[in-house]
Amino acid sequence: MRYPLPERIGEPQLLTGREKEFALFYKWIERIPRRLSKSRVILARRKSGKTAFIQRLFNRLWSENGKVIPLFFEISEAKKWYPNFAIEYYCTFASQYISFLDRDDDFVHTPLSLEQIKAYGESKNHKYLLNDIDSMMRYKASHDYDLLWKTAYTAPERFAASLDHRFLVIIDEFQNITEYIYRDKACETAKDETLAGSFHGVSESKLAPMLVTGSYVGWIVAILDKYLEAGRLKRFFMTPYLTPEEGLQAVFKYAEYYEEPITNETATQINQLCQSDPFFISCVMESEFEGKDLTTRQGVVNTVNFEISDRRSEMSMTWGEYIELTLQRVNDIHAKTILLHMSKHADRYWTPKELKETLKLDIAPNEIQEKLRTLVKADLLTEGISDIDFRGLQDGTLYLILRNRFEKEIINFEPDLKKDFHKELDELQMDKKALQGKLNNLVGKFAEYQLATDFRSRKRFPLSIYFEGVADKDQNVELNIIDVRQRVKFHRQDGKEMEIDVLAESACGRFVLVEVKKTKEKIGVKVVQDFQEKVDVYVRQFPDKIILPAFLSTGGFTEDALTFCMDNHIGTAEGIAWFFE
Repeated sequence: MRYPLPERIGEPQLLTGREKEFALFYKWIERIPRRLSKSRVILARRKSGKTAFIQRLFNRLWSENGKVIPLFFEISEAKKWYPNFAIEYYCTFASQYISFLDRDDDFVHTPLSLEQIKAYGESKNHKYLLNDIDSMMRYKASHDYDLLWKTAYTAPERFAASLDHRFLVIIDEFQNITEYIYRDKACETAKDETLAGSFHGVSESKLAPMLVTGSYVGWIVAILDKYLEAGRLKRFFMTPYLTPEEGLQAVFKYAEYYEEPITNETATQINQLCQSDPFFISCVMESEFEGKDLTTRQGVVNTVNFEISDRRSEMSMTWGEYIELTLQRVNDIHAKTILLHMSKHADRYWTPKELKETLKLDIAPNEIQEKLRTLVKADLLTEGISDIDFRGLQDGTLYLILRNRFEKEIINFEPDLKKDFHKELDELQMDKKALQGKLNNLVGKFAEYQLATDFRSRKRFPLSIYFEGVADKDQNVELNIIDVRQRVKFHRQDGKEMEIDVLAESACGRFVLVEVKKTKEKIGVKVVQDFQEKVDVYVRQFPDKIILPAFLSTGGFTEDALTFCMDNHIGTAEGIAWFFE
């Protein structure tokens, strides 16, 4: 797969989980060629992974080169003059369209200018591109900016109809179109809040359906209700949290790519305290906490606490943007008390009267309702079906931030988050069976990293605790691992590249070479023979080393494969033997 659109997540392998979401949206995309897919909007708070999600959709569709042409446009938080915005939108569309046709990914990350698009149109005799460029240049010269914009935003649907194409128009942070586009060139006075209404008609297109996102749910829902009424965009609410298994996988991936030492046990602890939130997990892995040590329980607690408590941490600053914007409008003790209480009890709806009685507030219910509505607009609360029902966000991360910010001010008691974190981990540790189950569920997906992590975690151990039939003259020797590497590449004499999944070096001079296969089916003898070839090549290159080959196959081995392993002294295993202190 190619990545013509640089993904914000960075290393593509860091995108973890979201299997249910991808399955849902791919089913929706598969219906686009048959004109059965309705435009959609993804609603989620910032740092929920939605931009990474839609960028991956774009890159997959571009790489597959199938019947649906993806288009991606981000409306940034930067002021733009109306005609310049229109030209940018059209150039992005045309460049990505050309990129898809010519399989040239340069045009995705470096869009062409109007002049360059015209030159391309002339070289290909593409009358639709040429007609659009001529029109846009004419409208720009005559200051007919509304016609300039109309040519831009209707282009995907017009091209789809004329050329029998299908497009997916992806617009990230759609709500910004009402805030940052100006009619005056200086971008000072004439902000146009109605531009979202331009998409009123094209959002119903089945030839070029839209997929838009919004980070401020209350804001974008208000825009959709006002300008794209009648449910033109089907709403999808994306949770910032992964499943517990996906979260644990994210911990391993981030630890690997950030080269942060962890153990299999602290991986579960990080995932538990970060609530399987990939952004929270990444903040912990990248944390600049001076005493960071993610190989011990205390180190995990201290680092997580720092990310929540220190105003300069990335986690705290990200949530601070939400909270500060709100409290500029509702900066009083009552609003903070209401927000903290409703975030703690986010499993139910509350009315202004119930809040007044429960919290003993000395303000009228109508004043409470006014504050609640302000908090809803700031995306810190949600509304119920009734006008008087409100609920806190079911967002554990937000609750931790709010406790750290407001609890001392409200109840004159400074929260001891570290104590609470330890209590939570005590409960996790008590159920070691469930803890082992979580790790076992991931072996089929991420075995090589878990095995490497386990190698690093143990002090001294015989290799036989992992593998049966290990070839070693001294069967009782305990390994003292001093270095573990993954995906180690080397070359055969003829230049062919080979790779060892896990290579561990012991202080005694022994080298453990492990092949890992994560299949549901049993592996056959051919696969094991291929591994033996790698071992033979490695032995010839390092004749002075003691080499211990081993094979981990989560799906098991055929009889022939097991016999081959026994005859050639290759250790075998179908799982990982966990240990917990």
